Amino acid sequence: MQILVYEDPAVQTLSPITTGRPAYGITCATFRLVDWLRLTGLPMLGCVRDHLVEIQKLDYGIPPWSSGNYQETPTFVINSRLVPQRHIFDWISQFEASDQALRMTHQGETVAAYFPSMPNAPADADSFSLWFRDQVAPLRATEAPLPLFRWPHDVVAENMRLMNENLEFRIAQGGYTQTADGVFLGPGARLGQFPVIDTSHGPILLDADVQVGPFCYLSGPVYAGPRTRVIEHAALKDGVSLGHTVKIGGEVEASVIEPFSNKQHHGFLGHSYLGSWINLGAGTCNSDLKNTYGLINMQYGNERVQTSMQFMGCVMGDYTKTAINTGIFTGKVIGVCSMLYGFVTSNVPSFVNYARLFGQTAELPPDVMIATQQRMFSRRKVTQRPCDQQLIRDMHRLTELEREGQLGML
Repeated sequence: MQILVYEDPAVQTLSPITTGRPAYGITCATFRLVDWLRLTGLPMLGCVRDHLVEIQKLDYGIPPWSSGNYQETPTFVINSRLVPQRHIFDWISQFEASDQALRMTHQGETVAAYFPSMPNAPADADSFSLWFRDQVAPLRATEAPLPLFRWPHDVVAENMRLMNENLEFRIAQGGYTQTADGVFLGPGARLGQFPVIDTSHGPILLDADVQVGPFCYLSGPVYAGPRTRVIEHAALKDGVSLGHTVKIGGEVEASVIEPFSNKQHHGFLGHSYLGSWINLGAGTCNSDLKNTYGLINMQYGNERVQTSMQFMGCVMGDYTKTAINTGIFTGKVIGVCSMLYGFVTSNVPSFVNYARLFGQTAELPPDVMIATQQRMFSRRKVTQRPCDQQLIRDMHRLTELEREGQLGML
């Protein structure tokens, strides 16, 4: 048996989160979908957008779906937008092989399918999605508790919903030392002096080699990935999920931060999602609550979407940076590879130098971001590869429509 995880056209609605990563690589409540799929022990293939094929191979170790990898074997075909949760692992692990093809649905959408003998199918993501839609249409459908990410704010909402469940699974797998009620440390992790700990609403899990400075406030559920550094006097609370090699300080609430990002100075980040290789300057704050205390709407391109959330901060794409004392208004979406200054009162496209307060907005060339990428990688002792440089160029090309007609309006 094998797993084929594929990207459908709706991954575009998850931009900027998915501009530079496969949808199965989105972190939510400490896990990515690919992590749950790996736990099954089954071999895996991936069908992703063209600009991510090399990234998939090198960073995720997943071979591409192609004629060279095609096998007529029982196969789970899984939508990469599935919310990472234990139901996926349990469903696949407990599945009894059948000679009947079937599909799994959630609220009318096909989320996965099982084929006892995998048919040959197109290798590119768009063609595969059309083929898959036609293949599963006549199959018997079974409803499953497997929701899909539809919009970027779903990642923040699902992170809050699943944090305790996912942390309980991690703890049950072992490898952690319980140093106090609800506080678990991985190998080499260190909790600084004079912490204030509250685990009444969820555990605190500090993974391998996490370093927490003195005088920190930790209110669960909180997870810090391997090699993360929590700066002295930091406050992490109410559902914080940090990737590996993150530097974090100030006040962070109910947020997801992907690997290699920095928010190490004072300032508030709440109910937000930050991609990788982001740096928030000292004093950067975001708003996650309207003055009216009403529900927050998000603007995604030309579409206005109701979130049903009273608290929602910002969504920020990979490689974006903020200057000191940047203020981000409620519910803003910020693209990849942009630079922010002053007050951010509107959504910001990718590859934009945004200084609206000073009457200055301009496009950032990809070569500038490639040079910045090289300096950032060097500081973290990460080698810049040709595919990393090409990803910057590809993201610039793919986000042209974001900037078209927008720069003069910012």
